Amino acid sequence: MPIYDRHSMGHLPSAHASKDTIATFLASAHAVDVATWIEQLPVAERSQQLLDVDPGRRANVFGKMSLAAQTDLAGTVAAADLARIVTRMDADDRADLFNHLAPDDQKALMAELDEADRADIRRLSVHGDRSVGALMTSDYAVLAEDMTAKDALAALGRQAPDTETIYRSYVLDESRHLMGSIRLHELVLADDMTPVAALMEADPISASSDASREDVAHLIARYDLLALPVVDADGILLGIVTHDDAADAMQAEMTEDFQKISTVLPFSQNMRQASIRLLYSKRIVWLALLVFGNLFSGAGIAYFEETILAYVSLVFFLPLLIDSSGNAGAQSATLMVRALATGDVVLKDWRDLIGRELFIAAALGATMALVVFPLGIWRGGSDVALVVGMTMFLVVIIGSLVGMSLPFLLSRLKLDPATASGPLVTTISDALGVLIYFSIATTMLSL
Repeated sequence: MPIYDRHSMGHLPSAHASKDTIATFLASAHAVDVATWIEQLPVAERSQQLLDVDPGRRANVFGKMSLAAQTDLAGTVAAADLARIVTRMDADDRADLFNHLAPDDQKALMAELDEADRADIRRLSVHGDRSVGALMTSDYAVLAEDMTAKDALAALGRQAPDTETIYRSYVLDESRHLMGSIRLHELVLADDMTPVAALMEADPISASSDASREDVAHLIARYDLLALPVVDADGILLGIVTHDDAADAMQAEMTEDFQKISTVLPFSQNMRQASIRLLYSKRIVWLALLVFGNLFSGAGIAYFEETILAYVSLVFFLPLLIDSSGNAGAQSATLMVRALATGDVVLKDWRDLIGRELFIAAALGATMALVVFPLGIWRGGSDVALVVGMTMFLVVIIGSLVGMSLPFLLSRLKLDPATASGPLVTTISDALGVLIYFSIATTMLSL
């Protein structure tokens, strides 16, 4: 019976388990489980446990760790040991690690690598974190047009140990222009003497080197690709992006969007490892800014002080009305942010969508007005009920239109539309709701 349940995090060995138990775990557990266990250890103990992993699987374990954990470990492992790990890592993963190392650690690592690995890291590490280059790997299989199916299979057998995938290979000319791609099963099923040129898919779907990682992920998902080639302006193959790397990138983007929706500045560390100082600094900025935004609501209430004193019952409905406006706005903003992120909606669609949103918001506002109208009669009579009902109708419409339009405006200004959701839309809707509510009350109640 195994000493741990690989499907349960709770059954990973403790840091104080016996040496035999830990040794058995390091030798037999899945690389993901070993990486998770090492990350849970105190920082001072991680490097020794990593070096206790068999050299043949050490790079695989290291590669399954978060980038933050890899960076921390790289600062505690000797440069020669780190170089042996990095040499066995996937090309894109080691480029990401290199970009996050301190300059002194970068120099020490490069000094321990051979020229081929140094050149590969330099080529991949020049790309920004948000570009396709950050996802791209140089570990791909290459074939020539004049090869036969038999020759191609033999070539793939030689290249397989150094590539991320051989299920799709890329056909290049002598200048490394991308001529086509070919799937492994087509080579396996073809006659031995069938030329690769007859089997390949000419002009395969590819991405340009200046594409964003979101664009690449969408292409891979749309066309159900295992990997996507990346070419420069001249059609020369620079690398490929595999579907798993694209999925990781999309997960990171979704995490960042959720953080922005909650008005938290983006951070890459997971919640368990993030320091108190980091979490504080990422949350305090927007909270402080929203305080000043809420001052407009307070100023509106102060301006209509006479109305409030004359009809104290109006205060009862204030939280209900402004919260309804904010909630309607947050709904619209969240739907629109997601639609913009997935490409279902583009900037030019705003004019078409604004009319539909107005109709939907009017229906929602009318329904909610009918709900609160009896409450208005109960708390303040028919006059107050009419004020509350009309206000509800208007604030839901205004909140919905603000929530729908703000993501478009931010996109037009080249800002992330995710910032428009949640508290930001709610703050704007609250201020407008206060002004609308007490303006209607002052007018209709003859004050």
